[in-house]
Amino acid sequence: MGEASRLPQPRPPRLHSHQSTPIPYLQVTAPASSTLSVRRPAPIPSLRVSRPRRRAAMSAAADSSSSSSTIGVSDATGANALLLESVGQNDLLIVGPGVLGRIVAEMWKQEYPGCKIYGQTATADHHGELAEIGIIPSLKGSIMGPKFSYVIFCAPPYRSEDYVGDLRVAASNWNGEGCFLFTSSSAVYDCSDNGLCSEDSPCVPIGQSPRTDVLLKAENVVLEAGGCVLRLVGLYKSDRGPHVYWLSKGTLDARPDHILNLIHYEDAASLAIAIMNKRLRSRIFVGCDNEPLSRQEIMDRVNRSGKFDTEFQGFTGTDGPLGKRMENSKTRAEIGWQPKYPSFTEFLGLSNL
Repeated sequence: MGEASRLPQPRPPRLHSHQSTPIPYLQVTAPASSTLSVRRPAPIPSLRVSRPRRRAAMSAAADSSSSSSTIGVSDATGANALLLESVGQNDLLIVGPGVLGRIVAEMWKQEYPGCKIYGQTATADHHGELAEIGIIPSLKGSIMGPKFSYVIFCAPPYRSEDYVGDLRVAASNWNGEGCFLFTSSSAVYDCSDNGLCSEDSPCVPIGQSPRTDVLLKAENVVLEAGGCVLRLVGLYKSDRGPHVYWLSKGTLDARPDHILNLIHYEDAASLAIAIMNKRLRSRIFVGCDNEPLSRQEIMDRVNRSGKFDTEFQGFTGTDGPLGKRMENSKTRAEIGWQPKYPSFTEFLGLSNL
């Protein structure tokens, strides 16, 4: 969840048909169907359906060792209980498997072939899509019994009535091994004058902003549980991000010199996985490309790239905060990570000015 996660995401502009190869990015789309109809779940290794003895099975699971779990999956008539006989050492639970979570899932499967990946959601609206791409869906609060060595929480706060409570539930699904990772936002840093900001910079004081309050309180739950926090900046790819929103508007009443920090979705996912593989405890990291740009610089590059069939006309505002310049050399040194896309400029196939 980055700085741009709350921006509306319009239909992406079409690429010119005469242009060269489109911008590369990881394809993680799924079929249009978003309704999961489960009369009898498709056979999954180590899963069995428990119907008449569901309560007894769930009770036995809760009392057993960490080799079994119950996951509720909605069907047309209600909730069935699937009794998971075992949780593998490298199985992963993703809370909030949206755009970022699905890329994490794809990369995790490449790194750990044969693992199972579970996606926990607030509703069953996208369970069909998740099943199609190999993510076993479950509803929030439906996991009981054994716990996972690896849990990543990618759900944004705006879709939750109790975000801090959701983090507590996610922490309860972690067995204390591996890693529990929460993708937070760099919005918590108390800087808005285009000043330099890094992992150890001061945060907005609790009580000053409802938006940052909920994030900081959620982070505290994770850190107290021994988990790690990854504060992400503005996420983007070719068809998603602030540049797509601004292109759809043509002009925008916002100041052009406001600074944005960016990271490609693939790089955010690879950094999250690199942190989880380190198995660290109660640490805070920052995910950014270390190449902050102003709004105007971003859209100048979009126009210059020739990758889109429309051009951005300009920013007309003069008021508002100036943003901050995020830097994460400490994270890179400790994790041993470098981004695939070192800058938005290079992502567009352009050379730095």
